[in-house]
Amino acid sequence: MASNIVNVNELFQNAHAEGDLSAQSLQALTINADIGAQIQAGLGVAPDDVPASEVVLVSMMPDDSGSIRYAGNANAVREGHNLVLEALKVSRQRDAILAHTRYLNGFVLFPYRRLADAVLMDKKNYDPDKGTPLYDQTAVLLGTVLAKSKEFQDTGVPVRTITLLITDGADCHSVIQTPQSVRAVVENMLRQECHIIAAMGVADGTTDFRRVFRDIGIREEWILTPGNSTGEIRRAFQVFSQSAVRASQSAEQFQQAALGGLLN
Repeated sequence: MASNIVNVNELFQNAHAEGDLSAQSLQALTINADIGAQIQAGLGVAPDDVPASEVVLVSMMPDDSGSIRYAGNANAVREGHNLVLEALKVSRQRDAILAHTRYLNGFVLFPYRRLADAVLMDKKNYDPDKGTPLYDQTAVLLGTVLAKSKEFQDTGVPVRTITLLITDGADCHSVIQTPQSVRAVVENMLRQECHIIAAMGVADGTTDFRRVFRDIGIREEWILTPGNSTGEIRRAFQVFSQSAVRASQSAEQFQQAALGGLLN
């Protein structure tokens, strides 16, 4: 297998020089060396090892903060994440899809790889007990999506991406990024018209998740706000799963999905 060690900062500098990455996005994604190292950890399989004429990147960031466990929702998040992967595995485009999961506090469950090699969440690899660095880790995940996209684009392979952010609380632990810096990255990606970014805010009784996600540039039609119950969380994952499968089918379906939003 080809090695997939890349210079992430150089990748972003090139994207900026080519007009694909704004100055604000470049600043957010190269603000320190640690971001580059975190992005590198998610890149996974090298483009040379993916014999596909097009690629769809599906990325998820499940919340692993302690409030998920305290609310009794850890199993619902596990099941929801796995439901998305299983639905993609039986889709028509399964051979063209690469998946990646990074938890909200930075743990990489698995870097980009084929669906057959994706790791399901279970009680051993997911025990939510941490904080909520929502802005910091959203920037890392989206930077990983952008870097992986650029890798494939540089080899002439068309790429579409579908990303899901999941949290049950507002940001309380970010130290680098702000809503404004994350918004610059999100808006930059959406202007390219090959990225879909969805977000799920599980009700905590106080947070206005639609405002939180709008503040970072997520489009209203791609925001999910389930109540704090197993059934509602599972239903929200099902909605995203169906939407992701639809968007992965073709470039035309992707564009229709991007404009139309989540299936309900």
